[in-house]
Amino acid sequence: MNAAPVAFTTGDFRARMERAVEDAVAEGLDGLLVTPGPDLLWLTGYSPTAITERLTMLVLSTDAEPRMLVPTLERPDLQHAVGAPALAVSDWRDGQDPYDVAAGLLRPGAQYAVSDSTWAMHLLGLQRRLAGTRYFAITERLPMLRAVKDANELARLEAAGAAADAAFEEIVQLPFAGRRETEVAADLARLLRDFGHEQVDFTIVASGPNGANPHHDSGERTLTEGDVVVMDFGGLMHGYGSDTTRTVSVGEPSAQMQEVHDIVRAAQQTAFEAVQPGIACQEIDRVARRVITEAGYGDDFIHRTGHGIGTTTHEPPYMVEGEERPTVPGMCFSIEPGIYLAGRFGVRIEDIVTVTENGGRRFNNTTRELVIVE
Repeated sequence: MNAAPVAFTTGDFRARMERAVEDAVAEGLDGLLVTPGPDLLWLTGYSPTAITERLTMLVLSTDAEPRMLVPTLERPDLQHAVGAPALAVSDWRDGQDPYDVAAGLLRPGAQYAVSDSTWAMHLLGLQRRLAGTRYFAITERLPMLRAVKDANELARLEAAGAAADAAFEEIVQLPFAGRRETEVAADLARLLRDFGHEQVDFTIVASGPNGANPHHDSGERTLTEGDVVVMDFGGLMHGYGSDTTRTVSVGEPSAQMQEVHDIVRAAQQTAFEAVQPGIACQEIDRVARRVITEAGYGDDFIHRTGHGIGTTTHEPPYMVEGEERPTVPGMCFSIEPGIYLAGRFGVRIEDIVTVTENGGRRFNNTTRELVIVE
């Protein structure tokens, strides 16, 4: 069992909200409007018991203290959140128009970043009340809001990575041949929970030709001798994500399967060695892609090299062409190049990596060799 991490404090959440406002000002915005989802949880420690049509919204602005608007019946739940003492609270009752109440908390004509998870009905309701106010997606204007992790967050991500590694070490001891993908996936989900995950987000087991689909959902195909199997799995532990991929062979692999795996492993290692503060995110994608392209498989590398991870398993920054933002210490993201041969097989190797002052540090440390399973 992994030891529980240090708990976040009210001061942690207050500092996050202050930093968010500073980031908004630097982007020419007047504040943020945050509804239930990962941004609200990260900023306040609050997640409603049930996310419904009732408007819940955090208002962060340059001219007022942080304020949470909640339905009256949910106000007691908010008070249990660790970040609640850092918030002023307004509420509204069933029968009231929540957008009229919300309009009184906003500045007419202001510009706000709005959390990506905001329901369209809520954003449209605000637009009707404050026609001159402008709204922008947080991912569009403040994509790095949650990207840089503090020491406590890094410890949680490291623990989640170690737990995913332990699940892999166990799964490769179990039989593969003669079992369905769904059966192996169920074992992976069980092992993630056994090693401390409170939530399993995905357990992709893609065998044979299914491995050529990067987002194959484990199905009823039976694994057979000679299959290459891509296993991509992860979830949340202590509120932070794991996401790792390893490719195994059921019995001895063919010469081409081994060759492709070696190329992907070299690309993954080269991209990892390129990680350092100040490098553009797109450069990590370019480095991995160059290795695979020079080996003759460039057209078969059909997805980005990586994505950020934190309170969700996929979030900014993205390691992809066109992402020119520089990496900075504390950023965490996947490095997961792959080769996908349609109708035949696929190979992917994925680690979660954090940027340090001296380069990159992996949170996944199981072997990257092609493991042979029975």
